[in-house]
Parts: sequence; structure tokens; C-alpha cells
Amino acid sequence: MIQTLSDALAKQGYETLTPVQQAVTDPDLVAADLLVSAQTGSGKTVGFGLAIAPTLMGEALHFGPASAPLALIIAPTRELAMQVNRELTWLYGLAGAVVTSCVGGMDSRTERRALERGAHVVVATPGRLCDHIKRGNIDLSAIRAVVLDEADEMLDLGFREELEFILSETPEDRRTLLFSATVPAAIAKLAQSYQRDVQRVSTAGETRQHSDIEYRALTTHPRDIDNAIINVLRFYEAKNAIIFCNTRAAVARMTSRLTNRNFSVVALSGELTQSERTNALQSLRDGRARVCVATDVAARGIDLPNLELVIHADLPSNSDTLLHRSGRTGRAGRKGVSALIVPPKLRSKANRLIGGAKLKVAWAEPPSAAEVLAEDEARLLADPSWSEPVPEDAQDIVARLVEEFTSEQLAAAFVNLTRARRSAPEELSDPATKDDRPRKEFGPSVWFSISLGRKDGAEPRMLLPMVCNKGNLTKDDIGAIRIQPSHSFVEVLASRAEAFVAAVGPDMVLEKGAQLTRLDAAPNLDRGPAPDRKPRGPKPDFKKPGRAKPAYDPLAAEQAAGAPRKREKPRSEVTDKPYKPAAAPKGKKPPKSHKTERSPMKPGAKPKAKSSAPADGPRGPRAKPVWTKENRDTAKAERRTRDDENRGDRGRDAKPGGKGGAPRDQNASKKRAADPSKRFVPPHKRGKPSGKGSNATPRRKS
Repeated sequence: MIQTLSDALAKQGYETLTPVQQAVTDPDLVAADLLVSAQTGSGKTVGFGLAIAPTLMGEALHFGPASAPLALIIAPTRELAMQVNRELTWLYGLAGAVVTSCVGGMDSRTERRALERGAHVVVATPGRLCDHIKRGNIDLSAIRAVVLDEADEMLDLGFREELEFILSETPEDRRTLLFSATVPAAIAKLAQSYQRDVQRVSTAGETRQHSDIEYRALTTHPRDIDNAIINVLRFYEAKNAIIFCNTRAAVARMTSRLTNRNFSVVALSGELTQSERTNALQSLRDGRARVCVATDVAARGIDLPNLELVIHADLPSNSDTLLHRSGRTGRAGRKGVSALIVPPKLRSKANRLIGGAKLKVAWAEPPSAAEVLAEDEARLLADPSWSEPVPEDAQDIVARLVEEFTSEQLAAAFVNLTRARRSAPEELSDPATKDDRPRKEFGPSVWFSISLGRKDGAEPRMLLPMVCNKGNLTKDDIGAIRIQPSHSFVEVLASRAEAFVAAVGPDMVLEKGAQLTRLDAAPNLDRGPAPDRKPRGPKPDFKKPGRAKPAYDPLAAEQAAGAPRKREKPRSEVTDKPYKPAAAPKGKKPPKSHKTERSPMKPGAKPKAKSSAPADGPRGPRAKPVWTKENRDTAKAERRTRDDENRGDRGRDAKPGGKGGAPRDQNASKKRAADPSKRFVPPHKRGKPSGKGSNATPRRKS
């Protein structure tokens, strides 16, 4: 080990290294990539600080001048990154290292200027580091080692793409160390992708989870969950305690309830700014606050030196979250208690979580008020102040008290003053008691008005816990709740009214800024007679008109039943009515098969001779005649005679050269050309007639 680091450990009070620190500082693993799994609180931060020191410093005792960073430490949350920054600052302090942090919620300009001045180690969250890389604010060319702290949590929070981007921007010859409480398949895949010849390191303490933590499962009545938490806090009186809730709203409600009960409490959730979260943790470390109410954002890596008690107000979603929550206590050899508040309906879920985490849990009931008071007495009698001498500056007042009061009066005053500084314990119901028991008669009551009404979304199920939590009341102390448009009325038992007003405080303000007002008399809740309504008309008939039932068709029934369809007979065989074809479209002739009558003949025409060929029936086809040379000549002669008869008086000479006429005169055209009377003369070329006839030649002047 490097001497400057050894001196820093001795100065911090380290006498021996933890198992995980000894494993990662093995000389055989000086240059290897590591995949380390160890339980929370085992000293992993100092472990990877010692593991990467030879890679960053070599054989030198001190770091050189700060320029481009040599190592990147990536953590999932801002609180864990700031904690790692503090640990590495004192570990590398004597070696002259400059450690810089880059986390979300802080001023990025300040971080950019710090990176420009130079740093040896940069501790960052994935999102903010990616932003600096993309803006060119950080130079990763000199990176020698990259450490992923709580790697499984970063993957659960959806930082896989950011981690892959960061690792791709660093040199390939770097060392990569993955530290995780568990090693799921996603972590193994990430190690396979970005590590070379990775060495798996697991400590012996991994086989037995949280051996320094006492687990207790407290079965609680559903309406006594908050009271059970108060009694647990009072019973153990831990220097620091943390209460885990699943939602931000639950954190705000629990913080308000504990503040009203005189607990010094701070909240820690994602809706707070970074400065508020930092101040909350610092107040716990300084002792200004004793209780922290937080969501799971604080379940990873937060190290509170005096944290002795963890309370699970809401059961976690899985066994890993249960281990990480509980791991905030029992760190570095210190003892701690992890208490699960379990209503009867969630007992099976609690058993699954405990079985998945492989824990041994003692089932019991929350401490009762008598047990809390008995524990107070035991602590009071065991206080070392009884054996300490009287301080010099208090001798006069001690002598005066002894002279004026008896020992019994002094003891009573001491007990009363001691109890006044602490919250009184709560009386708890039997967890097996059912809520359906008959309600007792309410008795005398006092009415209060709340400035939340129906228009504000007020409901009895919202107002009841608000009034009970703020005024230290139970459900039996509340009577009727009446919601009005702009305000609401709540009935409180008269015997509890004064205590209710005192618990709310002089400002008379409930949660969500609701103003509380005490009424002198019961409010008038009579709504008056119901307004007259106009008579309604007949009820409209929305029934759809039914369809007429079709007549029964036996043929369709047979077809529906799957029977073969019978071939229909022709219409002419079924009825005696004559067959009438459908009318042909306009402009088209009907098909020949539809002709039943012959069209009338032209005037002067003779009917055609009927064929003598036999027919097959009344409408059967005619037989095709067989043509020979003799009957062909006869047919031609008959056709000529028929044509002559059709010409009538015109005779065969009506059309010279026609078929069946006289032989054509070959010189007829020449004779017509020689005859001037047969010539055609256009009208505009005709002169005055000379001679007879319309075609007479005109006379010429001599």
C-alpha cells in the first residue's frame, strides 16, 4: 500500500481493513478489471479508492499537477456522489489529489470552471457527466480507471445508455471496476461488454446478509400504523433513524405528523432541491435532527454514522430494495435494527420479501405504551449523570434545590421534565380486532369548520386522516363530517376538543393550508324543502320498429338444411299462360330465339316460300338441304323470276346490266357521249335557249 494512503487511513482511525478492502487490494489484481459484489456498509468506497491508487499514482507518493482527470467515479444519486467525494478527499488528501464532483442540481458553470483548472479524480452522476462530455467541458483522453459504484442501481434507474456513452468516450486501455451489492444478468452483460479479463471478487460476508442488523416484523392494526411508528421511535430512542415511504405524498404526511409530535425530523425525497437534500443530511450528521423520512432515493449508499434504526412504513417492492433500505444501518461493524410495519392484509407479501432476501425475522407486535415507559425508566436509571460530580457552575442552584424541596419533590420534577421533552407513547389496538364492530353512541360534541369544500375536491376520506393526524385524534373521536360547496363541518368529541385545538396550534391551520374554525353551536345542515320540479311528459319510446316476418319458403328451408336443390321446370310446363319474352333494350333487336311473330312485310312484297324440310317439332330446327348441280340451277332461275316480279312494271330493262337483265351494250357509253342532249351543262354556263329542250345550246353572235 502507498505510504501516504496508509497514513490517511491511520489518521482516520482505521486499524484493519474490511474483507472487501483486503480483497480488492490484492497485489495479483493491481492491473485487472474487477467485478466486486459486497453487502452495503462493507467499506466499498475506501476499497475502490485503494484499488485504483496504483493505477493513478504508480510508485509515486504524491499526485502530479492537476490537468486532465485520471479517474472517473460514477454514482447513481447525488447524495452518494457527494459522499464518495468526501471519502476520497480525505483518502487522497495527503497525496495531494484534487477531487471534483459533477452532479445534477448544482451549478454547471462552477463545475466547468473546476474542470478547466484541472482535477485528478472526478466523481459524477451519469446525467451530468454526459452533459459535460457533449459540451466539451471535460477531457477524457487521460483516463486510466473508471469505477461504477452501485452499478445495479444505475441500471435500475435507466442509466444504461448514459453508461455506454461514457465508457465509449474513454480510452480502451483503461481499468474498469464495477461495484454492486448484487450481480444480476444485466450487470454481467455490461461487464462482458466493457471489461477485459474481468476478475470476480465476492466477500465472505455476502453469504449472510446483514449479520449486524436485527430484523423485526411488527404486526399492526391498519389504523395504528402511524402510532406504531411513534412507539417504535420512542422505544429505541436511536441517535439517528430513517423511515422509508413509497411516495412523496406519504413522506410529506409522515413528516408533518412527526413534527407535530415534537420529533426533530427532516424529509428527503426527489421533489426537494439539491441544497435542501444536502442540508437535511448535514443536519442528521450534526445531531440537529434525529429522524429522516425518505423515499427509496435515499436507500442507496447514504452513510449516516449514527444511524441505528430503519423503519419501513411502507413495505418495499422487492427483496433487493428491502436489503438496500436496511443496509443504511449496521455499517462497518455497528449494530442496527430494521423494523417492518406489517398490517394483517400484507403479511403474505412481507413473508415473500423476507424469503426472497433470505433473512431471519422475529415477528412481534409494536411496543405498547407501557413498554415504552418501562424502557424510558431503564434508560433514566442507567444514565451516567447519576454518578457524575456536580459541576462547579451548578453547585449553588443544586444547594438551593436541596434546601427548598424534598427528595420526593425533586424526583417528581425530574421525571416530569424528562417526559415533557419527549412525545408521549400511543395506545395501540389489538391487530386482530376487526373494524366492523358496532360504533358506540357519540355523546356531547363540538363542531369545527374547515375551509375546504366540494369545489375543492374535499371528501370524508380525505378530511378524516387530515384531522386525525394533525390533531392527534382517532377515528372514534370524530363524529359526523358534512361536505358543503365551499367548506366542510366536522364533529369532534367534546372531551377531546381542547386537546385537538392545542395539537393543531394557535394558527389553526391543517394540512394543505386548510383553515380550521371552532363553532359556538352546531351548524344548520337543513337543506330546506326540495324545489318543485316541472311535470315530466310521457316517456319516449326508444324501441325500434320491428320487421315483418317473411313468409315461409320450403325451398329456402331445404337449402338451409343442406338438402340438394331440385331443378325447376320451364315456365311453359308449369302454367298455361303463353310465354312472353322480356322487352329488348331500346335500339337493340331481341335475340332470334325470342322471335314468336314475323315482322310485317313491305308493301308489294310476297311472302317467302316455306321450306319443305321436315321439322323435329312445333319449334324444332329445319333440316339442312343437300345442294346438287341440278337444283342449284333451278334455284337460280327461281330467284331471277322472283326478282323480276318484285320489280313490277320496270321489267328487266329497268336496270341495264343488272342481274337477270338483257346483255349490256358495249357502245352505249360512247353513244351517250356523242349525243349533246345527254351532256350535263352546269347552270352558270348555260346561255339563252336556242332551240327546243332544256339543254339547247345557246346562240353565238356572228
